[in-house]
Amino acid sequence: MTNEAVGFEAFKLNKQLLNAIEEAGYTSPTVIQEKAIPLALAGHDVLGIAQTGTGKTAAYVLPLLMKTKYAQGKLPRALVLAPTRELVMQIEKVCSDLGKYTDLRVVCLYGGIGPKTQIEQIEEGVDIIISTPGRFMDLYKKGVILTKELKTMVLDEADKMMDMGFMPQIRAILEVIPVKRQNLLFSATFAPRVEGLAAEFLEFPERVEVTPSATTAETIAQIKYFVPNIRTKLNLLEHLLLLEDVTRAIIFTRSRKNAEEVYQFLSRTKFGEVRVIHANKGQNTRINSMDDFKAGDVRLLVATDVASRGLDVSLVSHVINFDVPLIYEDYVHRIGRTGRAENEGKAVTFINPAEAWHFEKIESLIRMDVPEMQIPQPVFITETPFAEKQIYARELDKLKQKENPDYKGAFHEKKSKPKKNIGKGEKVKAKKSGSKKNRNQLKTKNQKK
Repeated sequence: MTNEAVGFEAFKLNKQLLNAIEEAGYTSPTVIQEKAIPLALAGHDVLGIAQTGTGKTAAYVLPLLMKTKYAQGKLPRALVLAPTRELVMQIEKVCSDLGKYTDLRVVCLYGGIGPKTQIEQIEEGVDIIISTPGRFMDLYKKGVILTKELKTMVLDEADKMMDMGFMPQIRAILEVIPVKRQNLLFSATFAPRVEGLAAEFLEFPERVEVTPSATTAETIAQIKYFVPNIRTKLNLLEHLLLLEDVTRAIIFTRSRKNAEEVYQFLSRTKFGEVRVIHANKGQNTRINSMDDFKAGDVRLLVATDVASRGLDVSLVSHVINFDVPLIYEDYVHRIGRTGRAENEGKAVTFINPAEAWHFEKIESLIRMDVPEMQIPQPVFITETPFAEKQIYARELDKLKQKENPDYKGAFHEKKSKPKKNIGKGEKVKAKKSGSKKNRNQLKTKNQKK
């Protein structure tokens, strides 16, 4: 096969797009691009299953730009739905880079900020809308968005949208856009729920699966540590950041509370600039933190899963899972922030006693046993506080009850005290120790006697 056969020229894209592709540094199509772009350009519905970091955004953006071609009218002709603000902004960046020599008007819609500016942009005229489902429906209900000219719809990160509970909004959107349209659905995993959505959303789709569903990239070296408690996790994190060649790292936590605790811990140590992003942070704060991280001004970014998708940063050397994700597919997306564009990366996961059960499920999902490493000798292993042990025990009980409904659990069984035969004198004593009302009633009864 010649070089031209696998180059972007083979897709018969126009000159404006080819020039932008070259300037963006794209040398040859990735596997998902090579398979999906010709099908999308030919007008087929496409179901794309590809792990994060494989270039799937450009796999649908290039056909989208090619088919819309130039600015026309005021109504949108293409719609891209994505689950998070961060991913919406990332898709818009790809559209901007690849469509820089076209006059196409692209508008981003997401929550967290007032809709005034977004409404003004739509009213000025738009060709492509990139939006979260919730904000799209909000503006549609206000009468701002007219959908009659929509010819193409893309669902990106479909599995994540379902995990986040967006199905009602997606179904509402499907009811208000033209039935006759091209549909593209992309997902990193192909769980049964995604399969059901594909059957509902796509019409005779061409399936493109470049890797088995939920496969992690080969460029990512994965390891795990079994860690007894949170304090030891912090000690291990400190040790790794001091010894490992960590040039730029994302540290994922399960909750906003843990994210803040890790951030405060790292801020007190000398590890370079640190930022934290989660759902409680303002939109501008999150944007600025990610921009500084991408620019290399920030070495460590602490984040909840709000940033596990749509964060396209080159040369992230490490992803550290401080907590194991409870949505197992999120593990794939988290570690996919490193090892991108054929660069090598490292993913480290800390597992407490209650998380071991979940990580076994993750290993089953990704079809591999992640190598275990022993906690290094210099790391101080603290004793687990009683309250933390209780939390782990309760979580393990819940997990065991989930698998076996007959399992009662350590916290379910309560010792029942044997009943005593209470004598007459004891009854009076019991009543006296009762409520004021009971005592008054007893007093009146004795006076009558």
